[in-house]
Amino acid sequence: MAQFDETLTMLKELTDARGIPGNEREVREVMKRYIEPFADEITTDGLGSLIAKKAGKADGPKILVAGHLDEVGFMVTKIDDKGFLRFQTVGGWWGQVMLAQRVTIVTRKGDVTGIIGSKPPHILSAEARKKPIEIKDMFIDIGASSREEAEGWGVCPGDMVVPYFEFTVMNNEKMLLAKAWDNRIGCAIAIDVLKQLKDVEHPNVVYGVGNVQEEVGLRGAKTATYKIEPDIGFAVDVGIAGDTPGISEKEAMSKMGKGPQIVVYDASMVSHKGLRDFVTDVADELNIPYQFESLPGGGTDAGSIHLVHNGVPALAITIATRYIHSHAAMLHRDDFENAVKLIVEVIKRLDRETVNKITFE
Repeated sequence: MAQFDETLTMLKELTDARGIPGNEREVREVMKRYIEPFADEITTDGLGSLIAKKAGKADGPKILVAGHLDEVGFMVTKIDDKGFLRFQTVGGWWGQVMLAQRVTIVTRKGDVTGIIGSKPPHILSAEARKKPIEIKDMFIDIGASSREEAEGWGVCPGDMVVPYFEFTVMNNEKMLLAKAWDNRIGCAIAIDVLKQLKDVEHPNVVYGVGNVQEEVGLRGAKTATYKIEPDIGFAVDVGIAGDTPGISEKEAMSKMGKGPQIVVYDASMVSHKGLRDFVTDVADELNIPYQFESLPGGGTDAGSIHLVHNGVPALAITIATRYIHSHAAMLHRDDFENAVKLIVEVIKRLDRETVNKITFE
């Protein structure tokens, strides 16, 4: 049994918290509690993104380190006459990872347990068994016998539905299994970056941010970045781990435990060359491991950050993670710790002159 240190306790609380896009309050409160001791000021934007400010040199450049608070989940759209719930996916899901999975409906009266159901195989034709069930044909069973009973328990259209999963330290204690690593690990990185800078002089003002609504179009990153007006932006998120059976190096090159991923290209952004080179030079100087990653699809909050105002040099630094956008994902603690170390060391070197040089490379 793993001994829970401060870091594991924080990671458990962050991943256990429930928060689909538009419903991030619970996660924001956990992040606020952990980041507040290291911040000079905590604010939010109008959508609910958390912004923690730590000033090193007051007139220095503004450096943004942004995770996102939200996780992929579902929303109740209808309760039928028999008490079954119809739902909408919120964020990207693949139907094959959803069936027979336990979920929690978060209502104003409290939590209600449910399971995603469908027809059993015994009554499906041989042809139907070969085809995946479409998400539109799935439902959530909460054990209610009628609409009235479900409503009596507090269930209402618009309620968020979150995957149920218990945070687990694997036999290899570096391997951590949890729901919502996408992107509570980014929130944890932002917290630990401010923590590591607590009594350190740095030539800039750092903002540790938990953005809302990333999974539905990088939305909170737009509003939070407008409010902050940073000179440099880092999105910290999960990436794809390409080290499981069936994934070729052509599809995903990265391996868990081999260092944070430096994303050179994804569907939301071409990474800023000057910033990318600066970060990898710092990593090389200090022997911090890292891996390059490029993805033809998907994106991170850097995709919104880099387009705000006159444009912000931005880079996504991600953690290779298995099984994202499902009930449970797995990552390696060393990658988390090396991402924090790398970002802290980069921030220490980002004075005004360096930022100006990076910007125009």
